[in-house]
Amino acid sequence: MVDNKNNSTPAGEEHDPSRRKFIKNTGIATGGVIGGTILGALIGNPFKSEESSSTGDSKDDVHFSETRMFFSRFEDFKVLSEATERIYPEDDNGPGAIGLGVPYFIDKQLAGAYGSNKNDYMKGPAQKVEGVNTYQTLMTRGDVFIEGLRKMNAESQKRHDAKFYDLEADQKDEVLQDLSEGKIKLVGVEATTFFKLLRDMTIEGAYADPLYGGNKNMEGWKMKEHPGIRASYMDLIDSEDFEKLDPISLRDYQQ
Repeated sequence: MVDNKNNSTPAGEEHDPSRRKFIKNTGIATGGVIGGTILGALIGNPFKSEESSSTGDSKDDVHFSETRMFFSRFEDFKVLSEATERIYPEDDNGPGAIGLGVPYFIDKQLAGAYGSNKNDYMKGPAQKVEGVNTYQTLMTRGDVFIEGLRKMNAESQKRHDAKFYDLEADQKDEVLQDLSEGKIKLVGVEATTFFKLLRDMTIEGAYADPLYGGNKNMEGWKMKEHPGIRASYMDLIDSEDFEKLDPISLRDYQQ
């Protein structure tokens, strides 16, 4: 042992500063190897190379809005993603629903008041009005989506022995078509109600302000040549030329 009083070494043992440095850095003196703890952060981690400790630009392009808040099961989210992509597919004009972040838009909407029907009247009776496709169910929108997406998966396995997201494009369209026509039975809600919600929210996610999680990089607006959220056109109102404007998001008005 080292004598902490006079910092001397035991008889017969040479003073080895590199050995003492290793003991200090590996945390043996405190009872174990220290990595991500507070003390480890103070004295450094000998197992972390200089290259890995440097802060690169690899995370600069991370979109933190692309984080699930409602869907705890990734499989449900995968079904949702593939369904929205079939409704709004990628083509020569630009990205589809997945590229626009529509699944994350829907996830965030369902995680909030809209998904829990917080501001809706949710007392019975819920009655189906013939010829009118309205929201008539005592289930919340979040519950409707969970029921609908899992039924889509079950129906896909029943018909094709595969999950919905593993089907061919025409097979996915077949399931979605039957949902839209009410040919697939859901528990507690009409299939047509679920499909209408799915389709409407897909379109909303493609064209809503990016602040809400969809319309990634305003690509939905760019495809439509939509100018975005502008406070005024006073500087252009007298112009006789066609003005093509770059879109502006609500983010552009915030510090």
